[in-house]
Amino acid sequence: MTTQFNDNFLRACRGEKTDHTPVWYMRQAGRSQPEYREIKEKYSLFEITHQPELCAYVTKLPVDQYNNDAAILYKDIMTPLPAIGVDVEIKSGIGPVIDNPIRSKEDVAKLGTIQPEEDVPYVLETIKILREQLNVPLISFGGAPFTLASYMIEGGPSKNYNKTKAFMYAEPDAWHLLMDKLGDMTITYIKSQIKAGAQAIQIFDSWVGALNVADYRLFVKPVMNRIFAELRGEGVPLIMFGVGASHLVKEWNDLPLDVVGLDWRLSITEAGTKGVNKPVQGNLDPAILLSPWEVIEEKAKAILDQGMGHAPGHIFNLGHGVFPEVNPDTLRRLTAFVHEYSSTK
Repeated sequence: MTTQFNDNFLRACRGEKTDHTPVWYMRQAGRSQPEYREIKEKYSLFEITHQPELCAYVTKLPVDQYNNDAAILYKDIMTPLPAIGVDVEIKSGIGPVIDNPIRSKEDVAKLGTIQPEEDVPYVLETIKILREQLNVPLISFGGAPFTLASYMIEGGPSKNYNKTKAFMYAEPDAWHLLMDKLGDMTITYIKSQIKAGAQAIQIFDSWVGALNVADYRLFVKPVMNRIFAELRGEGVPLIMFGVGASHLVKEWNDLPLDVVGLDWRLSITEAGTKGVNKPVQGNLDPAILLSPWEVIEEKAKAILDQGMGHAPGHIFNLGHGVFPEVNPDTLRRLTAFVHEYSSTK
């Protein structure tokens, strides 16, 4: 590598001293970048991920453009599902659509297992390429069982997850079997990515905020505990993130993970009062990126001040993904501000 490796992100995950508050953005590779939109005119998401050199380029592009402290592998949480027998398609303007939704315990029992080297070799090859190219840590990720199950049961995106929760309540044995199967898949899939060179892992439980605390403890937390406990021995930082799940952050803090991700609904200070005593990641509302710079700077400064007051450490990020309408220059300027402001404190 031609430049010194920047490990501020990894140090922050471990609660160690950093040169500045590290920053990366969810969906930093993608829809807000003109170069990416040009690629998407030719290839679908799955087609991009099946071409390791192209996928590596898409992953690395925002790091080069914004000077971020970490890269996150470009792929989708749906990527491993076809390997276990789920017929999934990413439809433009809709999201993941599944033609064979789960309706019974028999459907769950039919699900297979993943063999990453055979089923997703392109993911592993992309990781290996990026480890040669990057001078910042590479984050990879997986979808959590609840969120994956919600797509598999609903057949696609949902606003209320009624079918998912009805299945969970009415078929508890089938539900726990599904959690076990998806837990096994997630552990195997993530371990293969770490073996290939991923230096940190984020688990996205995007829609688990639809559950209350009691149901989370009964129906989801056991499999999440098993996943993180299994991955703990791999020696890389483990991050948890969900949307609209502020009521669950104390539950996440109890899990054997390293970093609690926050969306924009819960401040870092409030997370601390809820008992979160691990490093945190977040949590600028992505909508603020469409505001005048003075507003962005004010909001970012407030988050940084709270983060620097959160003793275990802080990684600056958004409270969800970058919108397509965001100007890339805004992200470049924000990264520079985060670095400069935090390094002087």
